[in-house]
Amino acid sequence: MKKLSKQDLLHLYRSLIRTRKFDQLNIRLAAEGKLLTFYHSAHGHEAVGTGAAAVVRDDDYLFIHHRGHGLPYSIVRGIDPKSCVAEHMGKSTGWGGGITGFHAVDKEMGILSSAGTIGSGFVLSAGYGLAAKKNGRGQIAICFSGDGGVQRGQFHEAINLCAAWKLPVVFVVENNGMAWFTPNRDTTAVENVADLAKAYKVPAEIVDGMDILAVYRATEKAVELARNGGGPSLIECKTFRYRSHSEGRPDVSHFEPRSKEEIAAWMERDPIKLFEEKLVKDKVLTATLIETIAREADEEAVAAEKFSFDSPFPDPARLPHMVYAP
Repeated sequence: MKKLSKQDLLHLYRSLIRTRKFDQLNIRLAAEGKLLTFYHSAHGHEAVGTGAAAVVRDDDYLFIHHRGHGLPYSIVRGIDPKSCVAEHMGKSTGWGGGITGFHAVDKEMGILSSAGTIGSGFVLSAGYGLAAKKNGRGQIAICFSGDGGVQRGQFHEAINLCAAWKLPVVFVVENNGMAWFTPNRDTTAVENVADLAKAYKVPAEIVDGMDILAVYRATEKAVELARNGGGPSLIECKTFRYRSHSEGRPDVSHFEPRSKEEIAAWMERDPIKLFEEKLVKDKVLTATLIETIAREADEEAVAAEKFSFDSPFPDPARLPHMVYAP
């Protein structure tokens, strides 16, 4: 396993801070009615996308989850997050040219967007896993999903095919215990998503999704297995979303407000707080550096908001060429 340097650890920390700042920006813009699309906050989920996406190579394939609309997975990869804000405002400088709503795409970094329909990312990841195996360049595909999506039939079709053909695919499940407004305890008979992998003889691991290093190490091991011809694996990250399923919707479990006590208990394990405390203890972070990183992230978010407002809308004459392949 790679020994993480001080620079590696600070990059992970900065990525978490920047992801949270841009998430907060999108939350505010949504509340002000300035986004042209909906928004699913990543608040609480940041460690999963950031920790796992930090492991992969630029030529690997990533199908991302909708939490944060690409922020946790793209910022750590080096993609400029102002493209996310611009896309949500429908501007031509967005990462989809202003026409995708919220789908993050960056082919150079291997980010192939999130699934337009729940479950489709599983089978698409299997397809890219097959391509990776055929081309012989040591690539892998990594598929992010929520616990709700795993209950779709496409998950079982995809993981079965990946297991049968030993495809280099890593399934990362962000299990926050809720599928929209329904607790997964009311919709599934198994306690852990990882238990489902046993039926297909796929190795699976359950990790603390609030611990970015636990996510990083589990992904590192799964990616190494896939690259070396060991086939697929599954990582279940136990996490929690601090806000409603999407901005502007009631934050409920079935028809009742979610427990404030449960939310407060999980917020004591905020992924940024936990990582910050560890880095301070290990003398990687200082109070001055924490303040500097936070200030720089604030300034970046302010500049991104201005950039997005000042950017033009897409040229209507170009829209057919952006939607349809020639």
